[in-house]
Amino acid sequence: MEFFDNLPAMDLMRSEKMTFVQLIIPFESCHRAISYLGELGLLQFRDLNDDKSPFQRTFVNQVKRCGEMSRKLRFFKYQISKAGLLHATRPTLQPDIDLEELEIQLSEHESELIEMNANGEKLRQTYNELLEFKMVLQKAGGFLVSSQSHTVTQDREVEENLYLNNDYIEKASLLEQEMQPGPSNQAGLRFISGIICKSKILTFERMLFRATRGNMFFNQAPAEEYVMDHVLAEKVEKTVFVVFFSGEQARTKILKICDAFGANCYPVPEDITKQGQITQEVLSRLSELEATLEAGIRHRNKALTSILSHLKKWTVMVRKEKAVYDTLNMLNFDVTKKCLVGEGWFPIFAKPQIQEVLLRATIDSNSEVGIIFHMMDTVESPPTYFRTNKFTHAFQEIVDAYGVARYQEANPSVYTVITYPFLFAVMFGDWGHGICLLLGALILLAHERRLGSQKLGSFMELAFGGRYVLFLMALFSIYCGLIYNEFFSVPFHIFGETAYKCRDPSCSDAHTTGLIKYRDTYPFGVDPSWRGSRSELPFLNSLKMKMSILFGVAQMNLGIILSYFNARFFRSSLDIRYQFVPQMIFFNSLFGYLALLIVIKWCTGSQADLYHVMIYMFLSPTDDLGDNQLLWAQRPLQILLLLLALIAVPWMLFPKPLILRKIHLERFQGRTYGLLGTSEMDLDVEPDSARQHHEEFDFGEVLVHQMIHSIEFVLGAVSNTASYLRLWALRFDNIFIRVAGLAVFAFATAFILLMMETLSAFLHALRLHWVEFMNKFYYADGYKFRPFSFVSLADEDD
Repeated sequence: MEFFDNLPAMDLMRSEKMTFVQLIIPFESCHRAISYLGELGLLQFRDLNDDKSPFQRTFVNQVKRCGEMSRKLRFFKYQISKAGLLHATRPTLQPDIDLEELEIQLSEHESELIEMNANGEKLRQTYNELLEFKMVLQKAGGFLVSSQSHTVTQDREVEENLYLNNDYIEKASLLEQEMQPGPSNQAGLRFISGIICKSKILTFERMLFRATRGNMFFNQAPAEEYVMDHVLAEKVEKTVFVVFFSGEQARTKILKICDAFGANCYPVPEDITKQGQITQEVLSRLSELEATLEAGIRHRNKALTSILSHLKKWTVMVRKEKAVYDTLNMLNFDVTKKCLVGEGWFPIFAKPQIQEVLLRATIDSNSEVGIIFHMMDTVESPPTYFRTNKFTHAFQEIVDAYGVARYQEANPSVYTVITYPFLFAVMFGDWGHGICLLLGALILLAHERRLGSQKLGSFMELAFGGRYVLFLMALFSIYCGLIYNEFFSVPFHIFGETAYKCRDPSCSDAHTTGLIKYRDTYPFGVDPSWRGSRSELPFLNSLKMKMSILFGVAQMNLGIILSYFNARFFRSSLDIRYQFVPQMIFFNSLFGYLALLIVIKWCTGSQADLYHVMIYMFLSPTDDLGDNQLLWAQRPLQILLLLLALIAVPWMLFPKPLILRKIHLERFQGRTYGLLGTSEMDLDVEPDSARQHHEEFDFGEVLVHQMIHSIEFVLGAVSNTASYLRLWALRFDNIFIRVAGLAVFAFATAFILLMMETLSAFLHALRLHWVEFMNKFYYADGYKFRPFSFVSLADEDD
């Protein structure tokens, strides 16, 4: 075992060793020290004021100031985006300014923009009103001319349809009264003209008719131009209307209805000459306003362009300042109120860098007192931190999606780098589809630098983040596809001629006569003549099913072995003796033995029925195996393995809780003072490192936990092994592609088979790692190391 202890450490095998530190920072150095630590990004602060609300903290006013500046920057960004100037200029260099100067500049820019927006809004409102007035003058003038040219034939036509009773005359419409001779039109006909949204015109007319009881005449015409609606903040189609009525009471009702419907009313003179004069004046004012608006827009865009050149730098500066003050709010004052006290975690390798940064902060702030850096011990569990690069980051994220590793337990991502793309390829297994996947991965890798600096959509960001995962998946898929000899589900004679021919020399259809071997075995992969033969399904299904079991047994054995290294690392002899050993015995007595029989059957060419062997190993272990015997003394070996499997179950279940109870009682009675490191009570023996907090021992809870763990392992051994049959069951084999047309073939390959097969294989490979592999050794109850870092600040606004 000394050999394993002397092996060099791997960066990803176990998380970085962490230690707890206390910082005592003079007040004059605190801002600069936190800023430098944010640039370094290797210290995770603990919130010492978590019992206080955000408004009770020391630097709440500074945070409010930064929040107000962030609001102004968001306002600038919105105005720039609204003006379409996001890519109109490049950032320019600007001398460094402090927060106070920036705050003054932002206030000045905001006041200037608000004033320009207000003036521009007034001008646009005036312009829209004049534009509506112009259209009303044009349309309503035509209505007034036509209303004065009613013919006598219209009078007669109306008179013939009138009822001659007095009650109807009182309720007759205005148009009818206007056309009738006599005293009914002595009051004179009046009108109101205006403009309204086209979508409201029907309801508007109906409401006018009801309010005046039909004593009105309504005329309308569509406006020639779209007009800006201030309520909807968009250009809408409008309709010009003229309402003819009689009486002051009707006028009041109509004006109220116009106001309720948002209709704008404009006075139109009846005299045609006056209409022309007013129209000319309106056109002249519209021309002047257009020039004024264009000048205002140019001036506003110039101001926004100037802001845009510094916007990114200002945004980063404000975000950093806000992050610094948020972190300072996590610190406490000491008893003298002259220093701030902070606590946090950092990886041991970063100690020299942090000390150097703190010394530089003391010098730059001209402080007479240095920053005290004191490493401490604590009962809290340290955070988990893995140093990753752009290649290993995606695999670590796959593992972390299941759960963050416990501090310094074995990291599954080391093995996931290879096993994940390989198990995916076992299911994907087509070198034509693999080449398509490889081309996509290569495109992402070729544009890595450009895509890495852009904001991508959710799907594209996911694909780009996993570009190296896709690359390895494609390579393994090509390899497995060559073994399966499948190119878009079609076999090829890539590595020479087939080793089989028709049984009958006169035959020409292998589907009906079968195949016989007549030369050496195909040099690499599956012989293409198996495809379409009568023996294809029995041969290939047996091959892939047994191969899946072998892969599953191998990977699950790896998981159990890793549990041994975890127990050895944490110096837990109980976990080795009463968990690792019985698990290995139980699992390999059953499924390891099955894998051995599969290999022996392949090597010897035996016709033994492995289903029969495994079933009757449990039902009738003493019966003669007959033709199913593959080994010498196989029957006593099976009896021995069955007994070992039965002994392993109580071995896993009872000794460990009983021994823990005995040790606890001895410690309680004063016979021993030693602490036993177990998987339930991990103890980091490294000097100056964090120690686990040990809770009160509860024998019932420990026994139940061990019982659940043991039953889960025993039952899971069967279900987990069966789950690896997915590697065989998910193989796609679509023979209809051969006869499909070129367009159908391309669509089915690219969008159905390729995408669906990729997604299905990806998800099932994920499940095999999370459930079948990682549950053998991976507790995943840790928490991530999240240092205070300016790099990790969100790209979007707060």
